[in-house]
Amino acid sequence: MALLATATCKPSVNLTPPPAASPAPVIALSGASVMVGVGDIASCSSRLSIGTAHLVDSVLRADSIAKVDNAVFTLGDNVYTSGTTAQFNECFTPTWGDPNKRIIKNIHPSPGNHEYYTPAADPYYKYFGPAAGVVGKGYYSYDVGAWHIVVVNSEIIVNPIFSDSARGAQMDWVEKDLKAHKKLCTIAYWHNPRFSSGWHGSDRRLIPIWQLLYDNDVDLVLNGHDHDYERFRAMTPAGVTDTTKGITEIVAGTGGEELRGFNNVNPNSVYRIEGRAGVLLLTLGAAEYRSAFIEIGGRVWDQSGGKCH
Repeated sequence: MALLATATCKPSVNLTPPPAASPAPVIALSGASVMVGVGDIASCSSRLSIGTAHLVDSVLRADSIAKVDNAVFTLGDNVYTSGTTAQFNECFTPTWGDPNKRIIKNIHPSPGNHEYYTPAADPYYKYFGPAAGVVGKGYYSYDVGAWHIVVVNSEIIVNPIFSDSARGAQMDWVEKDLKAHKKLCTIAYWHNPRFSSGWHGSDRRLIPIWQLLYDNDVDLVLNGHDHDYERFRAMTPAGVTDTTKGITEIVAGTGGEELRGFNNVNPNSVYRIEGRAGVLLLTLGAAEYRSAFIEIGGRVWDQSGGKCH
């Protein structure tokens, strides 16, 4: 399938380590479920979200995965610049919200800071409806195949409009949810990354939520916010490499808004791409996963994976 053909040439971007051709296909786990998504998506001033929308729709329609569970995730900043009703209707709907595509039927969104440029992110909750979770909270969970997925509202953590009681309520909910869903494999995702070599950099305000996830054996954390792609080694909340309990973090803020480069490179950053729009594809098996960055046009980079804790 052309969409998933592995690239063999080196792109003109900052990339660590240099890409190498791999004989392994992206869809490599028997009976695997599929998740595909990205953050920092739709803007009426950019046409890149048209390309990422076609890419996600192509993944969902692919014959090789049509018979298994699939889900679309967003890593915040779904529409620019202020998450207004008009911007959702005029910028998001023609691309990721197109009713002729399968995206909107499978979407599990998370909010970012740009949604909250409009008071209480009201258009975000109205646009996505029940798929966005409880209005005003925005955190929820769901299952994809053998995996449990936890969606966190990082604005509750980092935005001063939220009270300490709201922050505590989200932490309590996440802890109860993780203890109530004892699947072997778990993903958590939200907007602001704990670790990043990008324009915004790492954010220590996310340490408490990372600690909670670490203590409950979460395997993957996905984030947006920085408009680049970056994958990290498995780490503790303090940023120490940990191959036993550590969480792997992937930043994918390449959904269609302007793309940015890197600043101070985190020592645990193992793969970075700047200047390329694309999506993150995850294939989720019974006790392991595969991940890959798929650029607009179908080029595949950074095929990786791991086993669940």
